Amino acid sequence: YFGCALLLGLLALGVSVGVSMGVVGVAGMLLGVGPAFTFGQLQTLPFSVVSNYGFAVLPLFVLMGVLSEAAGLTRQVFTAADLWLRGFRGGLYQAVIVGSALFAAISGSTIVNAVVFTRIAFPEMLRHGYSKSLSIGSIAGAGSFAAMIPPSITMVIYAIMTEQSVGQLLVAGVIPGALTAVVYLVGVYLLVLVRPTLAPPIRDRVEPAERWRATAKVYPITFLMMIVLGGIYTGLFPPSAAGAAGAFGAFCIVVLRKRTFKHWLIPALQDAASVSCIIFVILIGGLLLSRMLVVVGVIDDLVLVITSFASTPLAFMVMVSILYIILGCFLDTTSMMVVTLPFIFPVVLELGIDPIWFGIVVVKLIEISVITPPVGINLFAVLSSVGDQANFRDVSLGVIPFIVLDLIVLALLIFIPEIATWLPQQMIA
Repeated sequence: YFGCALLLGLLALGVSVGVSMGVVGVAGMLLGVGPAFTFGQLQTLPFSVVSNYGFAVLPLFVLMGVLSEAAGLTRQVFTAADLWLRGFRGGLYQAVIVGSALFAAISGSTIVNAVVFTRIAFPEMLRHGYSKSLSIGSIAGAGSFAAMIPPSITMVIYAIMTEQSVGQLLVAGVIPGALTAVVYLVGVYLLVLVRPTLAPPIRDRVEPAERWRATAKVYPITFLMMIVLGGIYTGLFPPSAAGAAGAFGAFCIVVLRKRTFKHWLIPALQDAASVSCIIFVILIGGLLLSRMLVVVGVIDDLVLVITSFASTPLAFMVMVSILYIILGCFLDTTSMMVVTLPFIFPVVLELGIDPIWFGIVVVKLIEISVITPPVGINLFAVLSSVGDQANFRDVSLGVIPFIVLDLIVLALLIFIPEIATWLPQQMIA
């Protein structure tokens, strides 16, 4: 109780999440098991995290996404999707969904997806008379795809926290990620069909040759996807090497397109390093907290309490879903996982739940949480990019249909685990 109170107090004072969890973890270990064990953990745990070769995949995926954006792939993806979907009423909604799904395959960050598509798509949607609220809601919702569609930073963090296979998790996200995009497409199509005022009449159709020219410009995305996912799925190389290959591929694409290093290389490296350092600080703090909870016996007691209330895997999954949706209203996604997994994951093992399936369900809950008011991080990401063209009420109303669609996908994942587990079971060892 003291640790929970101290953690909440530090967060309320504005102390960063990683530092807060680290302080609580160290204090708990000092009081619970003494200074010898505590200082031993401080000497070994941070180094073991940042020096573990397997965890190199995280900054490499971040770098690949930053370089891909520098290459201008985002705008080209959206343009190609728009040309192909212009024959549908509400085609720009569909283009945002398809474009975000494709860009998620090389970005790994929900925030990056949301921000770049806000800058590119939102002015076009307003110019053509689309609903302001649904436009910004579709961008925020589709931006969440990057949590599920590999390479996903969220999945890497889950793998680090739970000591699961990064490769299996990334591959497991392919079908659920594609399913989410399809459900979004169908849902938006039906919504516009029922309420035609949400979208303008169909615009002029385009020639097939123009569509194919635009499509030819986004081939690098397919190239990067084949390198990363193909290498992991076939067992050609581990996720860390796949991340390095993907980052190098993205680097080559930027070099071929921009020819000079002057204006993009240093900012890209700085952005990738900054994001990676922040994530690692949160991870180290969370692991210190997790280690404290284990050594002082909190986890064992908590497992008994939770299993007494949720004695079956289905009851437990429903309980976790409710917990994460509530927490997602108030915490950012990385902090939410790092704070809760030390408590929840031992129960997963106790109940015999497949950790890969559970990881995919958690990631789906993360996707929901990033668009859940009042603290959904994607909501603030899009608002930061639209200026005074929209307000928080607009985006909050706009994401409601997408939260409902995500809940449908969540139910499918819970009741049909094979959606998440089939593909990783086919992997070549």
